[in-house]
Amino acid sequence: MGIPGTMTEPRLRHEEKHQVNLREALVLSRRLEKLFPRDPHAGPEGSYQVVSLYYDDPYDTALRQKLDGVDRREKFRLRYYGKDPDFFQLEKKYKVKGLCGKRAVRLSREEGERLLKRDFAFLLYKEEFLAQEFYTKLRRGLSPKTVVRYDRQAFLYGPGNVRITLDGNLRAGTPEQFLVPERLLPALEGVTVVEVKYDAFLPEIVKLAVQVPDRRGAACSKYALCRRYD
Repeated sequence: MGIPGTMTEPRLRHEEKHQVNLREALVLSRRLEKLFPRDPHAGPEGSYQVVSLYYDDPYDTALRQKLDGVDRREKFRLRYYGKDPDFFQLEKKYKVKGLCGKRAVRLSREEGERLLKRDFAFLLYKEEFLAQEFYTKLRRGLSPKTVVRYDRQAFLYGPGNVRITLDGNLRAGTPEQFLVPERLLPALEGVTVVEVKYDAFLPEIVKLAVQVPDRRGAACSKYALCRRYD
């Protein structure tokens, strides 16, 4: 067990991404559901909604570093699932030498709404290091930039701790639309982003399952893609 208030980094993971069209996404989804169990949080239709509010500084450092392919970078977001969240998740994603990590803090609905009103002093009194770090970054100019919403299908495979996600119906909008995602506008119509995350190795069965003819892995940030619609 970690000591409250200290930072213990989670294990860094590999992450591969590529984009597919609607027909390819449908074929891929049907193939994956025959091979791997779905994420238990998925609804009756096998998917769930993800809504994220991304933060950046006045110089758009996170965006610029992503576009420039900087080896060591980070970004912050506030996220919720479904349409009427009971809680929010504050997350920091970071990349080191091609590997990805994520730290997260669960916030109550009230705490999340306070953040949206720029009332963030409460972060100093939370035990998690991430909350205190986020407070410092907010004081230094970090602010909400854009909202990204999508419908996610997720599949799991134990060996390699593999998680495969298909994110479609991407929409984007202003920070004020974070809690009213139905007002967001289409960002990448007809495009689904496929992500494969794993620990030390990627099992052969997964490699074969996620293959799509003429598609190769490439850097693909939903945040960067949706910032084009500012």
